[in-house]
Amino acid sequence: MAPKVYVIIYSLYGHIATMAKSVVEGLEAGGCEVVLCRAPELLSDEIREKMHAPPQDESIPICNVKDLPEADGFIFGIATRFGMSNAQMKSLWDSTGSLWQAGALAGKPAGIFVSTGTQGGGQETTALTWVTQLTHHGMIFVPLGYTTPLLFNMDEVHGGSPYGAGTFAGPDGSRQPTQLEKDVAKHQGTYFAGVVTALKNGKA
Repeated sequence: MAPKVYVIIYSLYGHIATMAKSVVEGLEAGGCEVVLCRAPELLSDEIREKMHAPPQDESIPICNVKDLPEADGFIFGIATRFGMSNAQMKSLWDSTGSLWQAGALAGKPAGIFVSTGTQGGGQETTALTWVTQLTHHGMIFVPLGYTTPLLFNMDEVHGGSPYGAGTFAGPDGSRQPTQLEKDVAKHQGTYFAGVVTALKNGKA
């Protein structure tokens, strides 16, 4: 049976959602069944409008934490706020207390990809601070490492680090993920698929 991987995201301006499509593509190419879902919005429609955010993508369902134990692995797409997770994703994960108490997610692998406004905006610190969430659940952080030569590309400005794929949104959110950034995200999906498959089959 194919491993089931939950890709859980929060995307205000669409950058993480775009990257998630590439992650999903890589996971599916690696033989995984993928569930893409999003953290519930905490901002009112009025605030979102003032922030010039596009409408939420209703085709992506809201994540139900009760379903998470059925997953064999997770990849989190986090839109960074001041170098760490946004409140929406943190609020979602704060609601997993009963799963933590039951050890329902212990031993499950998890990866992270991010979007930041600037190059120094938290590509690595967001992942590092999210690892604390995984640690308390006993989950296994699966870093991207330098498993793709794409991360060594010095010909253009790009997001991504050994912690996971990444993109830069720009201070005003106008910059969109580049093909290089999407290629790294796809590779992360494929690489993670190999890890979760090995763990599921007891070959890790």
